[in-house]
Amino acid sequence: MNVAIDTNLGTSPLALVRADLRDFSGYRSARSDKLEGEVWLNANESPWPNLADREGSLRRYPDPQPQALRDALAALYECAPEQLLAGRGSDEGIDLLVRALCRPGNDAIVVSTPTFGMYAVSARLHGTRVIDVPLRETEGEWRSDFNALADAAIAQDARIVFLCSPGNPTGALLPIGEIAALAARLAGRALVVVDEAYIEFADAPSAIRLIGTHRNVAVLRTLSKAHALAAARIGTVIADAELIDVLRRCQAPYPLPSACTDEALRALGRDAALQTRTRIAMVRAERDALAQRLASAPGVRRVYASRANFVLVRFDDAQSAFERLLAAGVVVRDMRAAPGLGDALRISLGTPQQNASVLSILEARA
Repeated sequence: MNVAIDTNLGTSPLALVRADLRDFSGYRSARSDKLEGEVWLNANESPWPNLADREGSLRRYPDPQPQALRDALAALYECAPEQLLAGRGSDEGIDLLVRALCRPGNDAIVVSTPTFGMYAVSARLHGTRVIDVPLRETEGEWRSDFNALADAAIAQDARIVFLCSPGNPTGALLPIGEIAALAARLAGRALVVVDEAYIEFADAPSAIRLIGTHRNVAVLRTLSKAHALAAARIGTVIADAELIDVLRRCQAPYPLPSACTDEALRALGRDAALQTRTRIAMVRAERDALAQRLASAPGVRRVYASRANFVLVRFDDAQSAFERLLAAGVVVRDMRAAPGLGDALRISLGTPQQNASVLSILEARA
């Protein structure tokens, strides 16, 4: 099977983009052109606001990529605005990358299970093969086999390798040097996508710093976790500017509701950002304390070290632990359907009081 990489494009990430989409212009909405005027009659909008729209602003389509938001996110992630595309959560970023790089019925992605399920979901919905190079559990730690990842990507002509760091559901952080080496080996062959949804809780360097020297690296970030804006659905793809330009042309019109953009800008303001940093520190402390206590709780087989805002726990009887928590009104994530996790639950960090409740339930003898 030939992946049809255009070697004439050298190290440009455009070489990895589907040939039929490299010059694809996409849909140009009424807000695509930066026009000035006082009477707006170019978008077939209602001339009157809805009675429920108290501020009278919702009748207008939003800016597809509001400059103020792009600037704020670029400052947060320490990249250039042209290297960034904002969208409807990281899920949209994953979907855009698969659609832009993978030809349905021909190309493939590589994942390492157990991992976030949307990589495989997006690929399969697009008619793209999913190659699994499972994580290795060694001495109680989850590790990626980077040589095997590269070998599989090359042998199977994969266009994208998805990495999750810290991992979901493992909580394990991937070494940034290994990510760089993987990107170097796959240069001109595949895009290495690093999903950093939980990186704020890891106190570790971001793979964003690799993009300048490894043009086949892309990073996913989100405001859903550390910034507490899950319902606003603001996610970001950060990559080489040429690839971002392609993704923007593949994106549906008006992906960012004005209300969500406004909330995001407020959340990135000075006071809110200060509170976010304080709460991240609290989550880290609570995570480590919870993991230490759970490790000695009856019926707990293993608690994995986590660099995210959750812990992954194996139980002698996961069903009993799940039911006891649920009976007390505590809902955790049942991971038993995930590969290799037939006895595991994932417990997100809550408030100190909520974490104490989890401990009291699980430390009690069944």
